[in-house]
Amino acid sequence: MHASILAPSILAGDHANLASSAAVVEQLGLQWLHVDIMDGHFVPNLTFGPQTVAALRKTSKLFFDVHLMLDEPQRYVKPFAEAGANLISIHIEPLYDHTEALKRIRELGCQCGIVLNPDTPADAIKALVHEVDLVLIMTVQPGFGGQPFRRDMLPKIEQISRWRAERGLSFRLEVDGGVDLSTGADCRRAGADTFVAGTSFFKAKDRSAFASQFASL
Repeated sequence: MHASILAPSILAGDHANLASSAAVVEQLGLQWLHVDIMDGHFVPNLTFGPQTVAALRKTSKLFFDVHLMLDEPQRYVKPFAEAGANLISIHIEPLYDHTEALKRIRELGCQCGIVLNPDTPADAIKALVHEVDLVLIMTVQPGFGGQPFRRDMLPKIEQISRWRAERGLSFRLEVDGGVDLSTGADCRRAGADTFVAGTSFFKAKDRSAFASQFASL
């Protein structure tokens, strides 16, 4: 199993000074920053555009884990790649050529990921797991931070972890939504290795201790 990675979500950071929130992550010695991109259509919220990612890239060496929650993610792969994304994840739910979009992400020099919403069965991505660097399982309905973790997602994590082992694949298995030390430990036992933490990270009394505890999961 991969070593545990904590990817704090900038969505829960200080929107008046996102660079300072990214700097907090970097100063703790963490490697990843999760960037939630929402279009107000696929999910009921609006967040950041490529310009925000480009601005953050100027001051940060973090690995930008960019999650496109968009109706037409294939249209925005190139702008986010050019803005400085390192990994771009796209949802399975909208209707578009998923394989072609994943291929395009790679052609642009980024790693690629596929994402499932809570009510989307694991089988929806079964044919794509050999094409990706990361599978992201949403453990809340995407759109807003601070929602409670859905424990009924644990069997889905276990299922996809089994596929990875059975096929000898090496993609990372990421979870996002209501992730804290307790739910993160449950996800780790189910097979996850990459953890998006927004509210729990930025509101932690001791972020350094929080990060250290995640590293030991």
